Amino acid sequence: MKTKSIKQTATFDASPEKIYNLIMDEKKHAAFTGSKATISTKPKGKFSVFDGYCHGYNIELIEGKKIVQAWHFAEDGWPDDHFSICNFEFDKVGKKTKLTFLQTNVPEHKVESLKEGWKQFYWDAIKTYLKSN
Repeated sequence: MKTKSIKQTATFDASPEKIYNLIMDEKKHAAFTGSKATISTKPKGKFSVFDGYCHGYNIELIEGKKIVQAWHFAEDGWPDDHFSICNFEFDKVGKKTKLTFLQTNVPEHKVESLKEGWKQFYWDAIKTYLKSN
């Protein structure tokens, strides 16, 4: 299976710690996505988001700085035993946060839809959530 990577950046009007916690706190994650999330905050701990559409485990967690996780997507053509690696890095820029996101080992035929999915269901959803909270 051919794989590719996705690299995106997004800037948020909040601190790195706040953005980190939105992604890692299951109640906050559920609030901005509108779907059930179960998230361990421990290395090697498991997570399930979007009502089980995505699941995986934590590889490295540095609060307010970095999240590295293995992700599996319930997508047609995504092998049952295949995980992609998602890196979220948070940098403080003035009063904002620049998020640099890198997802590696993505099945080639899923790259375009996942690019849109990250933008719509994460970056834009977080921005919308921050405006109302």
